[in-house]
Amino acid sequence: MADPDRSTRRVSGKGTVSTTDEELLRTLYAEHAGPLFHYVLRLTSGDRQWAEDVVQETLLRAWQHPAAFDPARGPARAWLCTVARHVVIDAHRARRARPAEVDGEALERAAEQTLGEDQIEQALQSWAVADAIRTLSPDHRAVLLETYYRGRTMAEAADVLSIPLGTVKSRTYYALRALRLALQERGIEP
Repeated sequence: MADPDRSTRRVSGKGTVSTTDEELLRTLYAEHAGPLFHYVLRLTSGDRQWAEDVVQETLLRAWQHPAAFDPARGPARAWLCTVARHVVIDAHRARRARPAEVDGEALERAAEQTLGEDQIEQALQSWAVADAIRTLSPDHRAVLLETYYRGRTMAEAADVLSIPLGTVKSRTYYALRALRLALQERGIEP
């Protein structure tokens, strides 16, 4: 007897596969990841890490939208390439929308002043910490701002942010975890 939770979909021109979520993703990856990666690599000007991220995001979106693989809508690879192209364009636009990053002139001016070695090291570390904090989500930054920089208790932060106490605790935990990772990526061990 057939399992009612399983359906069959045509994922490519190669045939029909039984598509639980995992099988769909494995099939998509096996059939399309290589060509998709090479396509995205050209779009990202050879940036392999960015291309891998784009392929991963594209396959995630494919998994979230299995209806896109209806044979009546066209080949799966065309849809995947279109989604990948949009992911690259969105990332490029997001980079352009950010304020221009400051070059090393501000740091050089600070070093030229009569700062001691400790003060320069502290300034560099503060700069890196501020940069790492900017990578956090707005919700995570808000919780850290209230609890650590403004010195509020978790309950006070919950009142100020108008969110439940449990949410403040959870966001603080995940914000600190994300901040630790961001600092480690910048070579700073908390």
